[in-house]
Amino acid sequence: MSEKEKQSLGINTLAVRAGQIRTPEGEHSEPIFPTSSFVFANAAEAAARFAGDSPGNIYSRFTNPTVRTFEQRLAGLEQGERCIATSSGMSAILSTFLGLLKAGDHIVSSRSIFGTTVNMLSNILPKYGITTTFVDLTDYEAWQSAISSDTKLLFLETPSNPLTHIADIKKLADIAHSSDSLLIVDNCFCTPSLQLPLPLGADIVIHSATKYLDGQGRCIGGAIVGSEALLGEDIYAFLRTCGTSMSPFNAWVFLKGLETLSIRMQAHCQAAQQVAEWLDSQESVEKVYFPGLKNHPQYKLAQQQQSGSGGIVSFEVRGGKEQAWKLIDAINIFSITANLGDTKSTITHPATTTHHKLTDEQRQEAGINPGLVRLSIGLEDVSDLIVALDQALSA
Repeated sequence: MSEKEKQSLGINTLAVRAGQIRTPEGEHSEPIFPTSSFVFANAAEAAARFAGDSPGNIYSRFTNPTVRTFEQRLAGLEQGERCIATSSGMSAILSTFLGLLKAGDHIVSSRSIFGTTVNMLSNILPKYGITTTFVDLTDYEAWQSAISSDTKLLFLETPSNPLTHIADIKKLADIAHSSDSLLIVDNCFCTPSLQLPLPLGADIVIHSATKYLDGQGRCIGGAIVGSEALLGEDIYAFLRTCGTSMSPFNAWVFLKGLETLSIRMQAHCQAAQQVAEWLDSQESVEKVYFPGLKNHPQYKLAQQQQSGSGGIVSFEVRGGKEQAWKLIDAINIFSITANLGDTKSTITHPATTTHHKLTDEQRQEAGINPGLVRLSIGLEDVSDLIVALDQALSA
């Protein structure tokens, strides 16, 4: 499928068709190529491929047909030129940072991001001379002020994890580009089904494919999407050498997930809206964080920038950690796990799980309060989920 053909197709068609090249066997579904290496016709062909003079498969660490199909399909969905698939969402972030940065470079990041990413930026990258300044996601003056002559990247999640705060991607793209910096957006919560950061001005999109792209909690994987110029040299070279690679089997699972992505995301959005509205009416709930509620601080922006509110609902229980834990321990149906984006609804306590490695000060700055609970709304009957929450809140 040519680039011109891709541009004329809808997202659902791309999710099912993009990237597939049938083998001589004529298979309808995409095959898995579980091989570590590939055979060359002769020594000259082997030399040409290793030198980059001839296209083709070399070694599955960096060239595999199943992985390539996933990469091309996700690139089409995100409206990017190139995708690099990785072994996890965190390896996608690491590959991007270490592929593009060197000692002395500086990052400006939202502080409203996944706790492990905060740990990477605060404790891992400084060992290699890469520093980070954290700012409030929606304080655009703070973003501008934090940029220095050494700043190379601006990084954020929108919606943020776990409070679903939303940043204006166009505005941040302008801020980044006016300072010759790149804007990197983690699009995990929305996926390309609900939000397209690249057309809004972002330079690179990051995914944890583990979440909604798979949609059934089966595999670990990540992805980086952007232009050929940005991804094709340094980031690809990092993956080829350092081996942050996606396995062919996982790539095949993610391909199957992409086929139903749009349908699933619509269902997640609809169910999450009902759960959020119900929680917002409960006396024992102090505050609900969900972009589909009109009292959300970026409700209007969410309506403009996203085609749906997503499936993540966070809320604060009155009584702090003690009551939050009682709720989690008492709940039925919901799985107590830190994963999200699954067909099965999940529940977690961010302060003691996903963000537990942050200092008390960092959690406070990020708004991760002791009474905060995060829900990932799955595809069960919404009425059953609300009954489960009602019983748990009563307990």
